[in-house]
Amino acid sequence: MAKTSPRRSTSPASVVAVFPGSFDPLTNGHVDIIDRSVTIFGRVVVGVLNNPSKNALFSDQERVDLIKRQVSRYKGRVSVVSFSGLLVDFVKSVNSRVVIRGLRAISDFDYEAQMALINRKLSPDVETFFLAAREENSYISSTVVKQVALLGGDVSDMVPPVVERALKEKWRAKQSVSRRGVR
Repeated sequence: MAKTSPRRSTSPASVVAVFPGSFDPLTNGHVDIIDRSVTIFGRVVVGVLNNPSKNALFSDQERVDLIKRQVSRYKGRVSVVSFSGLLVDFVKSVNSRVVIRGLRAISDFDYEAQMALINRKLSPDVETFFLAAREENSYISSTVVKQVALLGGDVSDMVPPVVERALKEKWRAKQSVSRRGVR
């Protein structure tokens, strides 16, 4: 019989969970996952990935600041930190062993399951919990939000108001640069 290592029994209310992502930008889907995670776990650390291979609309610091404004109502139960490198290393650095991932569609599951298995291979103590998106958020992605917003479309039902304002500012700045370049 295979010997298994004993798992320590921990109350979910005392567990720190990590919700990682690029959050470029934060969407209502992300906010829903954060809101639901806080009701399950004692504390949630939103890990804003610094991925130099992606061309982000918002800088790391802008994304951290936008998320902090959105989650301020949790008064310390949600913290926001940028990170780079392996997720499992970040998870350990914040004294956690729980990763939260949101799933919008079955296609998300294939990718997320693969990442969860890789993370478990790298660090067997790290567990991934999947939360299914609410139906009203299942079509929302940061990529779609950016495309719609930067073309002047209405994203008010896809992002929190603080993010909507920031997107409008980015759009205005882009329009201003475009007009100056046409001269």
